[in-house]
Amino acid sequence: MTDVRDPRVQDALRQACDELGLPLTYRGCVHPLLRDPEGEWPQCCGGGCYPCAQTLVDVAVRTLQLLGTPRTSPV
Repeated sequence: MTDVRDPRVQDALRQACDELGLPLTYRGCVHPLLRDPEGEWPQCCGGGCYPCAQTLVDVAVRTLQLLGTPRTSPV
C-alpha cells in the first residue's frame, strides 16, 4: 500500500499530473488508485466525464512508474 502523504509520492504524482495534463486539483481522485495499486481500477464509461477514469488511471500508472513500483496487474 502506497502512503499518499509521503513527499516522494506527492512529487511523483505532481509530475505525472503535469505530464498528462491533469489539473492538480484532481490529484486526490488518484489517491485511491495509489493506495491499492494492484486492485480493481475503474474504466472509461464513454460518458464524457471529466476527469475521465482513464485519465486518472494513466496518472496513477505514471506515478507508480516514477516511484519505481510499476503496476503489474492488468488495467
